[in-house]
Amino acid sequence: MDMSRRTVIAGAAAAGLTAATIGTAHASGGRKPVRELFGKLADGTKVHRWSLENGGTRLKVLSYGGIVQSLEIPDRHGRYRNVALGFDDIDDYVASSPYFGALIGRYGNRIGKGQFTLDGKSHQLSVNDGVNSLHGGAKGFDKRLWDVEGFTSGSDVGLVLHYTSVDGEMGYPGTLRAKVTYTLTRHGDWRIDYEATTDKATVVNLTSHVYWNLAGEGSGSIYDHELEIAAARFTPVDSGLIPTGELAGVAGTPFDFRRTKTVGRDIRVAHQQLLYGKGIDHNWVLDKGVTAKPAHVATLRDPSSGRTLSIATTEPGLQFYSGNFLDGTLVGTGGHIYRQGDALCLETQHFPDSPNHPSFPSTVLRPGQTYRTSTVHSFGA
Repeated sequence: MDMSRRTVIAGAAAAGLTAATIGTAHASGGRKPVRELFGKLADGTKVHRWSLENGGTRLKVLSYGGIVQSLEIPDRHGRYRNVALGFDDIDDYVASSPYFGALIGRYGNRIGKGQFTLDGKSHQLSVNDGVNSLHGGAKGFDKRLWDVEGFTSGSDVGLVLHYTSVDGEMGYPGTLRAKVTYTLTRHGDWRIDYEATTDKATVVNLTSHVYWNLAGEGSGSIYDHELEIAAARFTPVDSGLIPTGELAGVAGTPFDFRRTKTVGRDIRVAHQQLLYGKGIDHNWVLDKGVTAKPAHVATLRDPSSGRTLSIATTEPGLQFYSGNFLDGTLVGTGGHIYRQGDALCLETQHFPDSPNHPSFPSTVLRPGQTYRTSTVHSFGA
């Protein structure tokens, strides 16, 4: 992946540019973000949808949860499909969404028993996954209204999203000021840049929870998708999907994606870890570790359409979730029922339950520091 073709959009965000004041992007096909009313919450709060297009990629984002409501890319014949699972109305997102397309925080993934100790002080978090805390608790960043501004910068277009999480929200210490930048480049890449600061020592692990089906949302199983992950190890879990602390080798297990194979090839192998997750729901320890710039870590391909997704990140981990808990009770944007295995997630991250595993890369953020991570999604056919 040629990372020299990617652009960080700090300048436009710092300048406070909005969709009302900026012009159309350059002749690459980008255009200024367009805002429209998507719906209202129960208290009457308006939720807006932003539409962006650049380099052959079309993206729609909600102010509620920073949700990617749809992401459209062409197949080998130039035919567009939405490849991200989602809903048509805000009520479904509020009532029953399994984090479709959402920004996740303060802590992506699980923290065991919703507890951790930092600087000698114990913290009890909101518990919403059995006895554990998942994706920030009962009302994480995915259920918050974000302030959103659109921008263009050179040939790129995008959105800057802001949310302030107050001290004690969902049990987390410190007031955390989060800023997330979504950028569509002139090449059609979707880049996410995460930033956060705090006024007290805390833990933070932000990610995006898009459910991918490169054949098209609602088209059926992703078990025939081909996946490669640059990781020789993963973090085994207990029955509650909390890491045991071990970094286990993938060789000889269903978790070996070092060479491209179909998602479904080994997913029904009688392996205890697959039984715990009812499929795959595990963190891969990326070979590259933490990097200053996004480095390539995974490639996903749908043979039927030719569509490809390549992921580069600065993060040390990748959560691969094979859509195990989609149970046929949800109807998506295309009017189809979502069933088990109809999509997968590839969430770049620090490891689950890191605050309780000193040997894992640290997720502690202190006053005066700035949390920064970046992930780039590149598409092809």
